[in-house]
Amino acid sequence: QRDPNNPRRMATHLSWHPDGNRAVAVAYCSLDFQDSRKDLNSDSYVWDLEKPYAPELTLKPSSSVVTLEYNSKDWYHVLGGCYNGQIVYWDTRKGGLPTEMTPVEFSHRDPVYGACWLTSRTGTECFSGSTDGQVLWWDIRKLSQPSERLVLDISRQEQLKDALGAISLDFAPVLPTKFLVGTEQGIIISCNRDAKTPPEKIANIFRSHLGAVYKVTRNPFFPKVFLSVGDWTARIWTEELMDSSSIMETRYHSSYLMNTCWSPVKPAVFFTIRSDGVLDIWDFLYQQKQPSLSFKVSNDPLLSLCSQDNGRIIGCGTKMGNVSLLEISPGLCTMRKNEKTLTSTMFEREARREKVLQDKYKERLLREQERLRAQPEQQEDPVQTFKQAQEDFLSSIKAERRRR
Repeated sequence: QRDPNNPRRMATHLSWHPDGNRAVAVAYCSLDFQDSRKDLNSDSYVWDLEKPYAPELTLKPSSSVVTLEYNSKDWYHVLGGCYNGQIVYWDTRKGGLPTEMTPVEFSHRDPVYGACWLTSRTGTECFSGSTDGQVLWWDIRKLSQPSERLVLDISRQEQLKDALGAISLDFAPVLPTKFLVGTEQGIIISCNRDAKTPPEKIANIFRSHLGAVYKVTRNPFFPKVFLSVGDWTARIWTEELMDSSSIMETRYHSSYLMNTCWSPVKPAVFFTIRSDGVLDIWDFLYQQKQPSLSFKVSNDPLLSLCSQDNGRIIGCGTKMGNVSLLEISPGLCTMRKNEKTLTSTMFEREARREKVLQDKYKERLLREQERLRAQPEQQEDPVQTFKQAQEDFLSSIKAERRRR
């Protein structure tokens, strides 16, 4: 499937229809900074897999949607996060016009990069994250204003000017009160909605990547383990180690990693996509230094990625608005007998190793501090220091001249 409009826009997000994956909703949007093209269309589409040449349904928001998400409880509800900060939802039985959207004055002030449905009795609750530094909770029965608000200020002062921008969100139904936020500043924030005060909702902080965390996602078999991509690597973390670095990571690639997702059927398998158009499939039980399979999907950068529930088909969206569906070989989407146990053992072993390294580092730091405290304080003479530096500099020049 490709964006039917000209000029083409990016395929920024994919969501599979919960009923047997018979359709896929694709969000189309231009994320280029200050893209001022007047003729950009704002429509997004639902594609039927059996009729890939024309969209089954055209979704018509007031502003382009960055993210789209099917409701797993009510399949006909689709949630969208808009470029202008609004939250919108559609009832697909009623067509492509929005059923309701949030007022601009109560919405986000920046593009909504993440919007997730919550597991609630009514199936109408959701939450959203944006680069404006806020996470907002909504109920689609009353979108006039958010039901709750969290400012992503890791100093816990609730200052919006100090808040980190949310560029990815993850919510796992098995942990209904927790969620993860990947930020523009390379930090992953683990949040607990059940905490009594807003500052306590920011539970843990993981200093992860050198740039924006484009995706963070929990392992479907071991929810305390999660995966992130940013800069040139994918990293695996565990919530059992709060202040440490990642327990496992891929090598540094020559191109940016743009997105990732776990296999829904094999606990040690995950997929990553890159800005050079390559899809990598990693099986950490098989090997950790190289991907098990690399496949050139497109000449354009890949942006979005989503696997079907059975792990057999994976969808990749490109910067030029094309969506490719790839069939995964049976060996990479069939779980072996003892695979879950082996993966659990591997994660536990790597977490223990990281814990030992962390303890040794703290011990060394402590010894260094004690050594410095034990030394008598020496007053440094600035004139003497300058003379010494000058002599060292001149002698290095003389040595270089002699060498030449």
